[in-house]
Amino acid sequence: MNTLKTYRRVLTIAGSDSGGGAGIQADLKTFAANGCYGMSVITALTAQNTQGVSGIHPVPPEFVAQQLDAVLADIGVDAVKIGMLFSPELIEAIARKLREYRVAQVVLDPVMVAASGDKLLRDDAVAALKEHLIPLAALITPNLPEAAVLLDREIATREAMASAATALADLGCQNVLVKGGHLVDGDSADCLYLGVSRPIQWLASPRIATRNNHGTGCTLSSAIAARLAQGDPMETAVRRAKDYITGAIQAGAEYAIGHGHGPVHHFWRVWA
Repeated sequence: MNTLKTYRRVLTIAGSDSGGGAGIQADLKTFAANGCYGMSVITALTAQNTQGVSGIHPVPPEFVAQQLDAVLADIGVDAVKIGMLFSPELIEAIARKLREYRVAQVVLDPVMVAASGDKLLRDDAVAALKEHLIPLAALITPNLPEAAVLLDREIATREAMASAATALADLGCQNVLVKGGHLVDGDSADCLYLGVSRPIQWLASPRIATRNNHGTGCTLSSAIAARLAQGDPMETAVRRAKDYITGAIQAGAEYAIGHGHGPVHHFWRVWA
């Protein structure tokens, strides 16, 4: 009798991007490109394209919880990526379900603002994020503006990034990746904190001249979740995901789509 194979299962809890470059659309492409079976729980519908967000329709928290029950009670997960959350009520509902189903491998991308500058998280949701979800995360992946909001302080240098990573870990998460793409000078260096017993790791990559940077944060965090689902240790998962997003940005820079910030090329390893 043949033994059936099993998928590596990754769930995205995030908003829908009608333009396909970010949100659950980017997440599901990333899961597939990294050899995983992707599932989705939609937290908000956005009217969005390469030029910006023209509308947001939040999904009621009780229906988000229903989606989580449907996936977790039947299929289960090996890792979860969390993106756009929008409201404190939604954050609390998701945290309850993650605790109920004892989900361990959670990658939290604290999405607050789109690449276009449009706000994706209500101001009153930041406290809920810090209280309810960050302590459940195996890894959080804020960029510099997001880390600054979470810590209520300016972060503009490598030294400030390292200090911020430690301070963010004090909020209760296990590991922290502070993304340095917003640094003004030098390469795009990310700061990886893996606990007090490990030295800070710096993951540098060359800056790529392109407007096609929509969904880079979603894609990186989803790639990390996919690698964790494949069984990689945290540092290996982050480094492999960093290589993947760098290649996706480089390949996406060769394409023209829309009139604003286009997407990265999620399947750059499959077709050019």
